[in-house]
Amino acid sequence: MKNIGYARVSTKGQAKNGNSLEEQEQALKSAGCTIIFKDAFTGKKTERPEFKKALEALESGDTFVVTKLDRFARSLRQGNELVETLISKGVKVNIMNIGVMDNTPASKLIRSIFFAFAEFERDMIMERTQEGKAIAKTKEGFKEGRPKKYTPQIIEYALSLLADNTYKAVEEKTKISVSTLKRAYKAKERQMIQKNK
Repeated sequence: MKNIGYARVSTKGQAKNGNSLEEQEQALKSAGCTIIFKDAFTGKKTERPEFKKALEALESGDTFVVTKLDRFARSLRQGNELVETLISKGVKVNIMNIGVMDNTPASKLIRSIFFAFAEFERDMIMERTQEGKAIAKTKEGFKEGRPKKYTPQIIEYALSLLADNTYKAVEEKTKISVSTLKRAYKAKERQMIQKNK
């Protein structure tokens, strides 16, 4: 009988509200976990390699431990399916901020309510994000996506260096990656072809 823990962050830098990998790992150790698997993936993704390994390591009589509900699953359906699958294999599920899950009617009701709240919270965050984007789009100078790292002038200067230098040499001088330089060079070539048509 083993206590197997699982910790997850959406990004490696996430460290709010006790959600950092280090804080989760410490809490899992305090709960008696001797084996801990860790992922840095969004909860919406189902392909989480360490999560898969954790599930494969579980045997009848073991306890699967996570610190919080949202580290385990982000939708009611997914959460209930995971808990029911593990319980049917003889594995207890300990979600530390809720308690130990089993197949009793009371446990089923509690987990359904909590998973529904987790899903509601995620949907509210998505709605606020969409509203924020809609407001931002109405503002002058708005551009979708990440801001460009290099100005057109810097890229142009770097491309001019290619006349006498290799891509690698220009990368060392300007700190602009070879892949970025090649993309910019191809884009410039396309512009020249369009102009000459």
